[in-house]
Amino acid sequence: MSNSITRRNFLGLVGGATAVASLGLVGCGGTSASGGSGNGGFSKASYVVATDTTFAPFEFTDDSGKFVGIDVDILAACAEKEGFKYDLQSLGFDAAVAALESGQADAVIAGMSITDERKKKYDFSDAYYDSYVCMAVKDGSSVAGYDDLGGKTVAAKTGTQGASCAEDLSSKYGFTLTYFDDSSIMYQDVLTGNSVACFEDYPVMSYGIQQGNGLKIVTEEKENYSTPYGFAVMKGQNQDLLEAFDKGLKELKSSGDYEKIVNKYLA
Repeated sequence: MSNSITRRNFLGLVGGATAVASLGLVGCGGTSASGGSGNGGFSKASYVVATDTTFAPFEFTDDSGKFVGIDVDILAACAEKEGFKYDLQSLGFDAAVAALESGQADAVIAGMSITDERKKKYDFSDAYYDSYVCMAVKDGSSVAGYDDLGGKTVAAKTGTQGASCAEDLSSKYGFTLTYFDDSSIMYQDVLTGNSVACFEDYPVMSYGIQQGNGLKIVTEEKENYSTPYGFAVMKGQNQDLLEAFDKGLKELKSSGDYEKIVNKYLA
């Protein structure tokens, strides 16, 4: 497995810093939540939680214009149960991490993989979802696996675990990589034939296929590229928020509400 930071690493951090400068202008209206009045014993009256812009089914805008997803719903449910307030900022993954690093955000929830390298800088919640990488091709394509990729172009999303997987496999199977910042544009590149395949987190690709994105999954990497997602804060900071999220998550799982949230998007 690659030694690089997987699942949305820092390849685009410089670009993300630009988006952080306008953090206060890109909040997701209607996503602030509270489970009670006052601070409720928390160190802040409200916490800034940064997230991605489009990473369905974990965070995305639905047909009615509402920002929704597994991450969005879990955070809202934990806040309601534990009584903390938050302002959810949809920045894009790299910008979300940059906001956390610069102190403009208190936490990140964005399908962020818990890795040993990241644990050196961040404190993570208990895992709230286990994911792994897959490769998808256009429905009807003759590409059935890695052996069919020699001399061809394959797409990956910048800074993701899928990109790390593709980079590790590219020299062995002789394909060239092209990178995208947005999953939907990456999928379109495969559909138009500019790329013959793309690498993506399995639940994200599975959801996209359910929504009719025109692709099909041909390989799965459940061993070397399997990592859990976690809610993250800077190491040693906002521990009250982290503890509240963990407590709320535990309650969601024991009550069955966690399963209901996941099944709402992935059933």
